[in-house]
Order: sequence, then structure tokens, then C-alpha cells
Amino acid sequence: MKLVSDIAKELGITEDELELYGKYMAKVNPSILERLAGKKNGKLVLVTAINPTSAGEGKTTTTIGLSQGLRKIGKKVMITIREPSLGPNFGIKGGGTGGGKCQLLPADEINLNFTGDFPAISAAHNLLSALVNNHIFQGNELGFDLKKISWKRTIDMNDRSLRQILVGIGDQGGALVEDTFLITPASEIMAIMGFAENYGMLKDMLSKITVGYTKEGKRLTAGDLKAQGAMAALLKNAIKPNLVQTTEGVPGFVHIGPFGNIAHGHNSVLADKIALKLADYVITEAGFGSDLGAQKFVDIVLRRAGYNLDLVVLVVSIKALKHNGGMKPTDNGGMEFLRKGIDNMFYHIANMERYGLPLIISLNRFKDDTEEEIEFVRKEAEKKGYRMALNEGYMKGGDGAVELAREVVEALDKAKSTPNINFTYQRDEPVKTKIDKIATKVYRASKIEYSKKALRVLKRVKDEKLDFLDVCMAKTQYSISDDQNKLGWPKEFTITIEDIMLSTGVGFAVPLLGEIMTMPGLPKHPISEEVNIDERGDITGLL
Repeated sequence: MKLVSDIAKELGITEDELELYGKYMAKVNPSILERLAGKKNGKLVLVTAINPTSAGEGKTTTTIGLSQGLRKIGKKVMITIREPSLGPNFGIKGGGTGGGKCQLLPADEINLNFTGDFPAISAAHNLLSALVNNHIFQGNELGFDLKKISWKRTIDMNDRSLRQILVGIGDQGGALVEDTFLITPASEIMAIMGFAENYGMLKDMLSKITVGYTKEGKRLTAGDLKAQGAMAALLKNAIKPNLVQTTEGVPGFVHIGPFGNIAHGHNSVLADKIALKLADYVITEAGFGSDLGAQKFVDIVLRRAGYNLDLVVLVVSIKALKHNGGMKPTDNGGMEFLRKGIDNMFYHIANMERYGLPLIISLNRFKDDTEEEIEFVRKEAEKKGYRMALNEGYMKGGDGAVELAREVVEALDKAKSTPNINFTYQRDEPVKTKIDKIATKVYRASKIEYSKKALRVLKRVKDEKLDFLDVCMAKTQYSISDDQNKLGWPKEFTITIEDIMLSTGVGFAVPLLGEIMTMPGLPKHPISEEVNIDERGDITGLL
């Protein structure tokens, strides 16, 4: 690895703007944007994917591989991606720093506690939880209705036993109430960190967080508890993007980590904005398929952040296409499943084309993929006029992604101007209209049903004039629909809105679709069983 100070020097980051966390990690002060304000932005490329298998399809590996391929052909490039969460790291997916010869380094540090951003976000979240309960204990001057406390607790771990708990048990003088934990990437504070560009914005957004209601229905906020100052103090360093590098020395910002299925699924706006000033090409990614992370990135992040998107790379894998065709782990062969599952790829292409965004298909090659299977996907794509590049970055590093890099540069060079994006909804439309448009335009649902609970929330939205909120859907990542068993490109299905969370600090209405949960559980044999550390401090089993 290169010293991170040398990486920063190559990018043009000054010593005053760099805060070292050892030799290979550093934070960059947001004040750098003031110095670079007059500099032209580089090109922004978004990496998204088809609906994945439980192990993922290699978006991060592709993001890293593409950046290394661009470096191989002489381009000044950076990546911006999310920080991994401990829950998935120790659950099914394992580490979130790429794989093979396309990894972020130092991988073990990034996958575990990194520079302390997640612990800081968890601490700020739980401070607010403690302040709510303490306020009630001390006399409840604001008049909290104990049945309408909406602020939950958080932990960065998959723990299904914390989905529903009781707090206040024992002789401590407080109130016995039901409570809930959600995983830290689903915390509203994690989402706020994605958009706060300075401490003023951070405190303002924190102060607007809804924590509960009075019996008369009045909204109570973190600002009512005077909590925003202390919470922002805990987040003092977490707001600064983290600078690291890939296996081939490409610089990257790895910053904050909202999930793509239950949050907006993108790294921080700050990281993107700084990277776009420092590099000619910035490769970023959005969580899960284009129906989740990419939709939220285009409809929410781009409009709030004020920068443009130049190109989309759609990650496809043979195993995910077969999975979407109904293939089970016990099935042999698979061409029949591949032929059936390729519809999922064409859905995601159509979804991105609807926005008016140019797109390239990247087939992420796995070692068991056959030439027959690869050529089938290529020919099916070319039949419909789409370009596909084979990405072998996992096995070959940047050399294996040169084909993809050349396709990306060619597509960007051909574009005469930045795409004019056709957004899914207008921001001044009612929240219900926004939900309906996402369900019908993005998912292609034929019918939308709202539970009584969700309809009550929509009434509150109307009564409190909250229609300015963006809609951030929470649904399964395994299907275009809200039912993870409906694979491929399902048609004529119903979307069910079970509930709607109002995240007034970050400015989201979060509809909960189907059986989506904000606290995942661990599998029978989690990856944590394989993780170990030796006498030298080297960690094994995480990747």
C-alpha cells in the first residue's frame, strides 16, 4: 500500500486538509470544497445492478475494478462508496470491501471499526433515545404520549431478538414501555450524515428529527429536547469523508453506509462533491438493484446534491440471472434458467432508460461461468442494441477491467451533453402521489394497497403539510416487487404499503413494503463462525 499522505498529495489535498488515522487511512476536511469551488467537476458514473442473490453480485468489486481499469488507460479516477456494516459482515455477505484483486485497503480496518463513523452515529442515535426516556422520567414536561414514542434504539449488528423489547423494567422510577432496535445503517442519523455538508446543516437536520407525539397529536422533535448540539458534537469527525485506496492504489472515499433496501443506499454527498473536484472520473455505487439504490440516487440524491450523473453501469452476473430464472443451489446445468432469468436484466435496463440515462452492461465474471453462458448474455444484449463488457477484475485486477473502462470512456466521449433526467416524481407532489408513481413507474405494479396504519400516516402528512418529504421506499432487494419470491420480471402484481415512517430530520417519508424489516437476523451458520485473529493480529475469514 502507498502511504495515505502520498495518495492525498497525488490528488492535490494539502496537509492542512488531511487528518491521518495511521499510515493508510485519513479523513479529509470538508473545507477543501471552499478552495476547489471554481474547479470544474469530473464525470460521474453510477454502478448499479440487477436483483441480486443473497451473496451480492459484485457491485463493489466492479466499482473498484472499473476504477483500476481506467487507471490502466491513463485516467485520473476516484471511487466513492459506502462503509460496510458489521451486521452483514458477520452474517451472510461477509466483508464489504470488494474481492480478489479488486479490494479496498486496509480491508480489515474498513470492514471492522474503521475510523469510528458507525460507533459515532450509533452513539448520537442512542443519546437521543436516552434523552427521550430521561425527559419522561424527570416529569415529562413536553407531554410525551408513551404509546406514541417514535424514536427507536440502534446497534450495528444483526440481532432479531431486539426487534421488539420492553424498557424500564425494574425499580428505576421510569415508565415501562415497548421499544425497538433498528440496525445502524437504517438510522435516520445515518441518512442525515449522507446529506449534511457542514455543521450548520447537520445541527438543523438533527433538530428536526421526530421523536414522538403528545396525546393531542403535537409533534415532538430532538430540538424540543435541545439534543442537536450534543449529537452533532458526537458526529464531529464522522462528517468528514475517509480516504483510502484500492489494491492498485486508486484513491477512494469510503463514507457512511445507509442500506439500499431500508434507506437511500449511497455514500455521502460530501464525498461525491469533493471527489468530483479532485478527479476527472468518479465511480460511485448505489445499494442493491436499480429498483432500489439507483432509483433513490437519481430521484433523491442528485436533486438534493445539485450535481449531475453522466453514465450508468449495470452489473450482471450469470449466477444472479440463473437465480432470477428460478435455479436452486441443488439444480445442475442452468442454461434454461439463464434464458428465463435474463428478463430481469432487461427490466433494469428499461428502468434506467426511463430516466434518459445512457447505460453499459458489465458482466461480472465468476470462475464457474462458461463461454457458452457469457456469449448467450452478450448476444441477447446486442440483439436489443446494448453494449456489454466482460469484467474480470476479481481475477485480474485492473487488467481484467480494461475492456469495461474503454467502453465507459467511449460512451462518455460520445455524449454531447449531460443527460436530461426524467425524474419519477416532482418534489412538490403529495407523498401519496410520489409513492404511487414509484410503485407503478419503477416497479410496474398493477395495484397498490395501503393498510389502515399507512393511511393514518398519510392523513398526518396532509394535516401537518409534510408533502415536501421525499419518498424513500423500503422493500426487499431480491425482487422488483415487494415479495422476494417473485423473481425475474414479475407482472400484474400488487404492492402493499404496510406502514410509513416519517423521518422529518432528513426529510424522508419511508413506506414499508411487504415484510421488510429494519433489524435483520443472522443465518444458522453466520460468517462470524469463520472469522479469527492470529498472534500477529492478522484477521482471517471475513472476506
